[in-house]
Order: sequence, then C-alpha cells, then structure tokens
Amino acid sequence: MKKLMILMMAILMLHSIALGETMNSRPLAPALYVFGDSLFDSGNNNLLPALAKADFLPYGMNFDRGPTGRFTNGKTVVDFIAEFLGLPYSPPYLSLIQRVIHPEQLTGLNFASGSCGILPETGNDLGRCLNFQEQIDFFETAIEEELPRHYLNSDDLSNHLAKSIYVISVGSNDYINNYLDKKHYDTSKRFSPQSFAKLLIDNLSQQLRRMYYLGARKVIMFEIGPIGCIPSSTRQFKHNGRCVEEFNEFAVMFNDHLAPMLVNLTSNLQGSSFVLGHAHWLGYDAVTHPSKYDLSDSMNACCVTWLNGTSGCIPELGALACHNPDKHYFWDGYHLTETVYRTIASLCFNGSSVCIPKNIKDLVLQV
Repeated sequence: MKKLMILMMAILMLHSIALGETMNSRPLAPALYVFGDSLFDSGNNNLLPALAKADFLPYGMNFDRGPTGRFTNGKTVVDFIAEFLGLPYSPPYLSLIQRVIHPEQLTGLNFASGSCGILPETGNDLGRCLNFQEQIDFFETAIEEELPRHYLNSDDLSNHLAKSIYVISVGSNDYINNYLDKKHYDTSKRFSPQSFAKLLIDNLSQQLRRMYYLGARKVIMFEIGPIGCIPSSTRQFKHNGRCVEEFNEFAVMFNDHLAPMLVNLTSNLQGSSFVLGHAHWLGYDAVTHPSKYDLSDSMNACCVTWLNGTSGCIPELGALACHNPDKHYFWDGYHLTETVYRTIASLCFNGSSVCIPKNIKDLVLQV
C-alpha cells in the first residue's frame, strides 16, 4: 500500500511540474476533442430536453465554475487531461452560439452527452441525448463547415486534426440504460451477452473509422468500467460480495473485444494510434481495496440521491453531501468523484498501466 501511495504522489508531483511548464509555454497538443457519455459530458445535456442533467448543485460543488453540467463534484478525467496538455477545458459543442466556432474554441470541443451510448436507442427513455453516431456527425459538421474558416488551407487543417488528441468513453449506458433495463428494452431477449458485446464493438469500430477518415489520428478509447460495482447496481440487485459480478462480466466481454479491435485499427489505418484506456482494473481495484487509494468509502454515493442512493443527486442538498468527497469513490449512484478521475487521468497521461500501448505524453510526441 505504501509503495502505491508513494507512486501516486510521485506521478501527481510530476504532473504539477509539467502543468506549470505547459501553462507558461505552448500546449503539448493543438486541441482536445471529447466524445462519450456522462463521464465526460461538460454541459451538452444542459441544452437538451433530457432527464439526465447535472446543471445544479451539489454537482460542481468543488469546481471553480460551480455546476456546469459535469456529473461529479469537480473535474472530470478530460478536464485533468486538458490541464496536463496545457489546454483550456473543451467547451460543450451545443453551447456554441448557432454552432459557430470562434478562434478561442480551436483548442477543442466536447461532444459527450449523458445517458447516451453507442446504439441510437440507448437512453431514449430518459429524453433526448446525443448518441455516439450523432456526436461524430456534429464533429464532421464542425470540420467541414466551421474549422476551415480558421485555416489557410486544407493541409493546415489536416495537420491540426492529426496532432490533436481525441478521448472517448462510451458503452456503459448501452448496458445500464439498455441491455440491463428490461422494463424499457428487449435487447437482453434478442442478444446473448457475447453477441450484444459484438454488436456494440461493430458499431463502435465503424464510428472510429469515420473519425480517422475525418482526420483523427491520436485516439484514446476507454474501457467500460466495473458497472456491477456502482451503487445503482449494488443497491438494487442481489449479489454476493461488493459487486454484482454478472454485470461486471458483461463489461469484461465488451472490453475483451475492444482491445483487439483497437489494435486492428492501428495496424490497418496508416499513421493512426488507437490507444486503449485500460481502466476497468483500476476502478475495480479501487472499489475492492479503497485504502490503497487513500479512500474510506467505495460503496456509497457522496451526495444525497434519488431512490435511496441509486440515482442522481437531489438538487440543492449539497449541505447533506459527505464532507470529504476526496475520500469517496462514488459521487452519485453512477458517477465517480473528482479524486478518482484525477487518478485515472494521471496514470493515463504519464503512467504505463492505464493507457496502453502508450500514454498520452508519448502519444503527443508521435509524429
């Protein structure tokens, strides 16, 4: 335990030094483009008729801008990655007035949308959200209609896109808000767990190829985390031990298909690097051995949530939230605290156990 804590402290110190250097020099990459679900959403759902929103306290209670639509108490993984790269936070795409990109927004955009997933029907029972294909559609619109106005020629734009970093976290909701939601969806009757995982991977691969042909070259795709360990699962379904292991097995099936798919894309798409965000093990280890990560609670939501700790935070009850969120793993019934996101981002940026076969620091050096 002491060795792990010393390692984490060393990594955080290195990042503090690196952040200080990048803030006083040029960014390590020209832009950070973000895709996915509520783990990365920074405000897109604020502007949609959706039930999944986080634009109220206690969300953002530890964030210097307050509640912005981030589904946590502070910063997300991609916020930390932006800081490490020396970039501003990528603004939510839907917040742009009439979808017009201004010069100060050339450092990245965030297309992520809470409750949505890879499949277009995922999360529909919770209102409007942007599924992964729609996010890539908006990315394509930005590239074809907006970004060219800021570059002298197509080569300059291509260089910008090729050197930028793209981070994705999507797929969890295809289980939570689809396959496992037998009240609203029949997918578990139509697909075995293995065939459903393959369906997701095939759809995901198609969209990742689209990103490549639009100009993306440096892509990090995160695994699905241990969804059987979230309070929404553990408080609603019978299980032995800390987690609903059957649900975790579904995530592992997806992840087992994801890794070789990313290797295949890298091998077949010239000049590309599709990096695996290998974070499932880290999430599971932190839940089952919280003291290793200086956490005291890895079972319960920090904020007061609807439905007995299994859902989102109840608005304006921040005073009743736990007083030490940095010691908690879960912020609400689904999402993690800033302190856990910091650990994931730090190890992905500069470590060797999360983002493989190369971390982000190595990725930005790739020509």
